Amino acid sequence: MVHSKLKAVTERIVERSEETRGQYLAQVEHARREGRAASHLSCGNLAHAIAASGEREKNLIASGRGPNLAIVTAYNDMLSAHQPYGTYPQKLKQAAANCGATAQVAGGVPAMCDGVTQGRAGMELSLFSRDVIAMATAISLSHDVFEGGLYLGICDKIVPGLIIGALAFGHLPAVFVPAGPMPTGIANAEKVRVRQLYAEGKASREELLAAECASYHSPGTCTFYGTANSNQMLVEIMGLQLPGSSFVNPGTELRDALSEAAVRQLAQITEPSQYTPLARILSEKTFVNGIVGLLATGGSTNHTLHLIAMARAAGIQITWRDMAELSRVVPLLCHVYPNGTADINQFAAAGGMQLLIRELLDAGLLHDDVHTILGQSGLKPYCHDPFLSEDRQGVVWRPTPAESGDATIIRPASDPFLEHGGLQLLEGNLGKSVIKVSALKSEQLHIKAPAIVFESQDALLESFKAGELERDFIAVVRFQGPQANGMPELHKLTPTLGVLQDRGYKVALVTDGRMSGASGKVPAAIHVSPEAAEGGPIARLRDGDMIELDSEAGSLVVHVDEAELAVREAARGDLSSHARGMGRELFANARALASGAESGASILY
Repeated sequence: MVHSKLKAVTERIVERSEETRGQYLAQVEHARREGRAASHLSCGNLAHAIAASGEREKNLIASGRGPNLAIVTAYNDMLSAHQPYGTYPQKLKQAAANCGATAQVAGGVPAMCDGVTQGRAGMELSLFSRDVIAMATAISLSHDVFEGGLYLGICDKIVPGLIIGALAFGHLPAVFVPAGPMPTGIANAEKVRVRQLYAEGKASREELLAAECASYHSPGTCTFYGTANSNQMLVEIMGLQLPGSSFVNPGTELRDALSEAAVRQLAQITEPSQYTPLARILSEKTFVNGIVGLLATGGSTNHTLHLIAMARAAGIQITWRDMAELSRVVPLLCHVYPNGTADINQFAAAGGMQLLIRELLDAGLLHDDVHTILGQSGLKPYCHDPFLSEDRQGVVWRPTPAESGDATIIRPASDPFLEHGGLQLLEGNLGKSVIKVSALKSEQLHIKAPAIVFESQDALLESFKAGELERDFIAVVRFQGPQANGMPELHKLTPTLGVLQDRGYKVALVTDGRMSGASGKVPAAIHVSPEAAEGGPIARLRDGDMIELDSEAGSLVVHVDEAELAVREAARGDLSSHARGMGRELFANARALASGAESGASILY
C-alpha cells in the first residue's frame, strides 16, 4: 500500500503537469511512428552513417535486422570518475555484436569537475554545463540512425544533462552505464580534520595536499556521498541502470560483466515485443521515487535544481514544496559522509541500494507500478544483488540479505536515523530557499543572529583571516545565483564556517548560490529565490540585520520592518569581474536567460 502522502503529492504533480506532459508524450509518439532509423534514411544518409563501419556492421545497420545503439560518452581522463570510460566503447561494441546488435559512438559531451574548479573562475561555468551537455547529447542523437542509447556519465551536472538530452529523444530506449567508485582512501573524518587545520593555519599546504591525494587517489567516483553518487542513486532507483550496478568498483570482473549485461538489456528493450522507451520509464511516479531516494539517503542539494530541470524535459512539473512535503514522511535511512563518516563503498557493503529500495518499498514509500529498463516488473528486481555467474562470463542476481550489514550506515524504515528526510523548504520575507538538515545537530536547526553581508566567498574568507568573525553571525553571500555569475558552488566556505562553529559560535549561511552535495555540517539556506541579481529581498540586506533561520518551522526571515525593507535600495553588485575570462564571456547569454533556482536554473525550460 502506497503511503497517502506519496499518493497525494504524485496526484498533484500529475494534475499540474497534464498539459505539458501531454504535449511531451505526443512529441514522443510522433517520433516513434516514424519507425526504425534505417527505414527512413536515404541511401546517401545511410552511406555517410556507416562509411567507417566494418562489413558486418554495415550489413546489419543497412538491413535493419538488429538495433543500432548510440554510445554517448562523457569520457575524459582528467576526471577520475570518467577515466574508466576510455576503454568502454570497444567493450560495448563487442557486447552489442554478441547479441546481434551494433553500436556506434554517437558523440561526446563535456565533463567538468567541481572538485577541480572549486573556488575558481571555471566554477561559474559548472551549472550551465548541464544544459550544454543536454544540447550536446541531442546533437549526438540528431543523426537519427539509432534505436537506443547507452549513456556513459556519472558526475555532478553530467547525468542530469544526459537525461535532459536523452528525453528529447524519449521514443528511444535508454540505459545508463556506470563506471563505479574508486576504492576507499583515508577516513573522511581525517580528511575533514586536516582541512579545518589548514583553514586555521595549523597545517601546511603540503600536509593538506597529502591528505587530499590520499582521499582522491585512483580511477573512479569520489567516495563521499555528493552529487556524483547521488546521481548514481537516482538513476538506479528511477530504473535507468541495472540493479546493484551503481557502486561496483572500476576494473573488476563484475564491473565488466554488468556493462555487457547493460548492452544486452538495451538491445532487448528495443525489440517491438519488449519496447520500453525512456519516456515511459520517466513518469511522474518515477520522479517521485527519485525524490524519495534523495530524501531517504540525505543526498545532494544540487538535485533540488536538477530534478526539477530533468522533470521539465519530460513535461513534468515538480516543485520544492513537493519535495518538502515528501520530506515530512520519508525517513532518513542512511548515514554516508557528509551526513555520517562512512563512504560509498561501506554503504554498498552494508546493503546499499538494494537494501534501501526494499525498505522503502516495504514501507509504502515507493511506487512499485513503474517501468524500468527491465520492463514492467517494477522495483522488486532492484532488491537483488549482482554476482558473477559460476562460469564468470555473466551476471546473476540474488535477493539482498534481510538485515543491514551495518546499522550505523543503513537502518530499516522502522528504526531510521530521523523520522523525516534531510531536506526542508524555507519561506519568509527573504523569499524561498532550501536547507539540508540531515547532518545538523538539534541546536543548529534554529539560529537567530545578525547578518554580515558579503558579495563573494573570498570576501568572507579574508574577513575570517583578519579575525573579524569571532562571534555569532549569519553570513549572507549574495550575487551568487544563476543570473549573477552562473551559481557556482560555495563549498570552499565549509571548512572556515565549520571552524567557527567548532569554536562555539552560532553561525549559518544564507545565499542565492549553491553549496553542493558535500554540504551539511553548517546550517545553510541555499538557492535563495528570487536571487540578488533579480532584485530579490536578499539584495536589500545590510550588516547587522537580525536574521532568523528556523529549519523546524520552515522559515527564513529578516526582522526588519516590512515598510523599511520595501523602500531600501537594492544593492546592484559589481559583477564586472565575472563577465570575462576562463570562457565566461561565452556564457553571457546563458546568464541572461537562466530561470530561477526554483525552476531548475535552466536556459532550456
